[in-house]
Amino acid sequence: MEYGDLMTNELERLQKAIAQSGVTSRRKAETLITAGKVKVNGKVVTELGTKVSREDQIEVEGVPLHREKHVYFLFYKPRGVISSVKDEKDRTVVNDFFHDIQQRIFPVGRLDYDSSGALIMTNDGDFANVLMHPKHGIRKVYVAKLKGIPTQEELKQLKRGVRSEKDLLKAVRFDILSTDRKKNTMIVELVLEEGKNRHIRRMMEALGYPVMKLKREKYGSLTLDGLQPGSYRSLTTEEIKQLRKLAIN
Repeated sequence: MEYGDLMTNELERLQKAIAQSGVTSRRKAETLITAGKVKVNGKVVTELGTKVSREDQIEVEGVPLHREKHVYFLFYKPRGVISSVKDEKDRTVVNDFFHDIQQRIFPVGRLDYDSSGALIMTNDGDFANVLMHPKHGIRKVYVAKLKGIPTQEELKQLKRGVRSEKDLLKAVRFDILSTDRKKNTMIVELVLEEGKNRHIRRMMEALGYPVMKLKREKYGSLTLDGLQPGSYRSLTTEEIKQLRKLAIN
C-alpha cells in the first residue's frame, strides 16, 4: 500500500502543494495565488494560508495540477551505481532500477559510487529534507573492510573525531567484527549520526587505513533483510512514521 493512500485527508498549504507538484517554486506559487491565478475546486483562491487535501482539485493559470501520490522505497544500492536520478557520463544511476515506478522519485542523501547498501527513494521532498537535516541525526550503520589493522586506541579516535579537509568526522560507535592478519585486513562496524561527503572513507584514510569495501547495513530502523543488490521494497506506514519520529526527536 502506498503511504499517500492513507494520507488523503492530511492538509497542507496551497503554495506547498503547488511547489511539490514540480510546476514552480513555492515563492512563485505564492505570487500566482495572490494574483488570483489559482483555483481550488473551481473557485479562485488568493489567501496564502489556504490549506488543501490531496483530494482537492487545483488549477494554476487554468491548467489542472497533477499531484503525485507520495511513495517511499528502501533500495539496496549495488556498488558501481550513482546515487542520482541521471548522470552526464551515462553511467548507471539508482533510478535505472525503478522503471516500473511512474512517480518522479529521487534518493534521500547518497551512497558513494563504490559503496552499497540501504538507500531511501521517494518523491516526498519534505520527508527527504527532514531525514537529511544535520540536526536530526538519524543513526546509520555501516560495515567497512579496511586495508590494515588499526589498534583499539586508533579506532577510539573515531569517537573523538578525525580532521579531514576542514571537517571533523566522527563515528558514534564502532565494533570490530573480524581481523585477518594474513591478509592484513579488518572488518569493522561503524555507526554515524551524520553523513558528510565520503565520510567513512575520508575518516579512515586520515587514520591511514583505506576502506576496501563499504556497505550501509541499516538506516534508522530499516535493514536490508530480504533484499538483494538492485532490489527494493515499499516502506510500510509504520516504518515511515518511525523514521519521522527518529528525525524529529
